Amino acid sequence: MKRQIVITGDGSATIQIEDWKEQYHSMHGAIQESEHVFINSGLKQCLNIIDSDPIKILEFGFGTGLNALLTFQEIERHTIDVEYTTIEAYPISEEEIAALNYSDLLGMGSAVLLSFHNAEWEKNVKLSPSFTLRKTKSHFQSFHSEDRFTLVYYDAFGARVQPELWERSIFEKIYNLLEVDGILVTYSSKGSVRRAMEDIGFKVERLKGPPGKRHMLRASKI
Repeated sequence: MKRQIVITGDGSATIQIEDWKEQYHSMHGAIQESEHVFINSGLKQCLNIIDSDPIKILEFGFGTGLNALLTFQEIERHTIDVEYTTIEAYPISEEEIAALNYSDLLGMGSAVLLSFHNAEWEKNVKLSPSFTLRKTKSHFQSFHSEDRFTLVYYDAFGARVQPELWERSIFEKIYNLLEVDGILVTYSSKGSVRRAMEDIGFKVERLKGPPGKRHMLRASKI
């Protein structure tokens, strides 16, 4: 499928899949969306309420690496370790990586972003004393792990284009991968998604969404 770099409302880049008319991030602002959904509503919530060191994060959808990069930036402000596992079936190209402008906008050297994308797949790679990255090339449905995670970033493409990634079976898998009191955050606020989570046993909160979106969901394993 044809992909192109586009600039979103906050000036940050994302990737658009032309055939699907779908983007990797909100067109209202890629960085704004990721910070609101995954950092402010997910990571910071964990730091406030969960006594876990290291925090083990599982991301469904590495994409441009933005969520991982923002997590890295936030964790550098704390004295806690993170083990970050991310799943991606279709890694982006070197040309696409070079066109991303996150380093400039976040005040990071370009080498930091490159270190995420150049990290070897299927291995634990220590990117700093407190941050370990493991990239797994896999479809969501095929992913398995013996680890139990503190926090899940669920950043799949929307149900309009990939409805199979928003079915009960996916959230049941995530429930089983989470520690007790672990958290899942996603930009989605669909009623069918919320009901599927609740049916499995999640406690679900509907929170204020990022710019351009009324709501998002945060689910806790109880």
